[in-house]
Amino acid sequence: MDYRKAASEVIRLIGGKDNIVSAAHCATRLRMVIADNSKVSKEALEEVEGVKGVFEASGQLQIIFGTGVVNKVYDEFIAIAGISAATKEDVKKDAASKGNPFQRFIKTLGDIFVPIIPAIVASGFLMGIMESLNFLINNGYISMSNESSLFVLANMFSNTAYVFLPVLIGFSAAKVFGGNSFLGAVIGMIMVHPNLQNAWTMTGGVEQYLDVFGLWKVPLVGYQGHVISVIIAVFVMATIEKWLHKRVPAMFDLFVTPLVSVFVTGFLTMTVIGPVFNFVESSIINGIQALITIPFGIGSFVMGTLYAPTVVTGIHHMYTIIDLGQIKEFGCTYWLPLASAANIAQGAAALAVALKTKDQKLKAMALPSSLSAFMGITEPAIFGVNMRFFKPFICACIGGGCGAMFASITSLGATGTGVTGIFGILLCLNTPVKYILMFLIAAGVAFVLTWIFGYENKKEDDKKVEKDTLKETVVNSANDDKQVLSPVEGKVVGLSETGDETFASEVLGKGIAIEPVKGEVYAPFNATVSTLMGHAVGLEGKNGVELLIHIGVDTVQLNGKYYTSHCSEGQEVKAGDLLMEFDMKAIKEAGFKTITPVIVTNTDDFADIKVEHEGEILVGETLLDITK
Repeated sequence: MDYRKAASEVIRLIGGKDNIVSAAHCATRLRMVIADNSKVSKEALEEVEGVKGVFEASGQLQIIFGTGVVNKVYDEFIAIAGISAATKEDVKKDAASKGNPFQRFIKTLGDIFVPIIPAIVASGFLMGIMESLNFLINNGYISMSNESSLFVLANMFSNTAYVFLPVLIGFSAAKVFGGNSFLGAVIGMIMVHPNLQNAWTMTGGVEQYLDVFGLWKVPLVGYQGHVISVIIAVFVMATIEKWLHKRVPAMFDLFVTPLVSVFVTGFLTMTVIGPVFNFVESSIINGIQALITIPFGIGSFVMGTLYAPTVVTGIHHMYTIIDLGQIKEFGCTYWLPLASAANIAQGAAALAVALKTKDQKLKAMALPSSLSAFMGITEPAIFGVNMRFFKPFICACIGGGCGAMFASITSLGATGTGVTGIFGILLCLNTPVKYILMFLIAAGVAFVLTWIFGYENKKEDDKKVEKDTLKETVVNSANDDKQVLSPVEGKVVGLSETGDETFASEVLGKGIAIEPVKGEVYAPFNATVSTLMGHAVGLEGKNGVELLIHIGVDTVQLNGKYYTSHCSEGQEVKAGDLLMEFDMKAIKEAGFKTITPVIVTNTDDFADIKVEHEGEILVGETLLDITK
């Protein structure tokens, strides 16, 4: 692969280096923030060598090259663009600065929750395992004591992340809001202090209240499992802390700022923030639960159908709040199975495209994207495949809705959050059969709908029609004395791009060069084949033009290897006839360029020769205009 050429093409198709705000790369993707997205040609980017998909997410233009390739393309990219390398965090900040307030809010939630998801996932898995063990022990399926040291410890470990969730959120949120992370953790600790009634174990109602200056009373209850109130509290703390840092003298800052920040925030949290946002959070959770428990699963069908579109907009980062809130309220989350159904359906739709398409590049992208979605990572499937053709995306949304409907009707719940797809079953070990059936329904509906209605080989069919139309154009233009049509498909470049002084200096005659994208050469007019070498063909046209089509530079050294002729010297050919095929990949691997000069060797016989096309060109489009 020519990494420099790929990088150069990317820069050209995103509107040039002046349109780049910042760029970085991860393990598989080139990530960029673009100044003016209207200058980006996504469809053309998808055709660049090595590109496996193009999509926009979180304010970034992301181009998938794959592991081991993206870093090499990126090195060439920053060299050509003349920009300095950026980190992923730099790109995220640039992308965030371009977003509207709602987008920045959603990004903030994502930044808070993403770092703590592994802890939540670990506890969720353990909770599922412990529930399954309890079921098996209580029903006599296994002989194990639930008083054994292993069982007791595992049971204690299982819900630790949820009991002390405010501490995790406090630490993470303070970092995001620019405050001291450890002070944020302290705010979280205050909200689950042992002196407060335990929100998890309280059964007899609230017994202790705090009288606030004789004005109102608030319950002295812990905030185990709460999310929104913790985030608001830490935001207030970080705001106070930063304000104090700017005003408190340095010699007092070390102890005054933390003391005031924690005390003021703690007081406001226990008296105002906690009670108010506890009510807000409970209302949201109960409202969501009422929606997804509408009879016959209608509400869940709607939410399962709309889940993937929210992924496109980035709103899905806020769903962790729903999962955690439901776990606190009901002991499990009924929302995660809906999300899992939606993700599974997107994978199934991408799989249908992969199996049905005849486009090998699309197949190579769609198959791994579908497997990724089955594992719970849907962006490659959504942006690289399903949204690209749109109908598969709609079919997948319907499949997700059907899976979500089944999950709701059967009251399928998960003990944790953060994991969907195949491994989501580990959060539903107490009801694995329901999860498997939900998986099959979501995947089956999405796959069948996509296979029947969602995808046709339009790309290949369109190309066939396109070729037929072009051939007709070639034939109709064959007798036009003024035109030389393009013999190959590719990009028109100057002869200087060949790197060969003989062609560049026009010693052999005037003309142009084409960077081919297909290894096929067609007759550009009615002619007689005057010269046929392994790597080149000469034509004498009925219009008096003597033309040399030289496939590659210095490729004479190949002695015809990797070239297949479909004509012979002295043969008369018509415009649009296939003259030669060549293996582009093999030629490049052999160390040769495939750039193809098209030279009018009897240039002196004509008054003028003009290039009539710039950029991408198809077979049969006018390449040169000749004045006799």
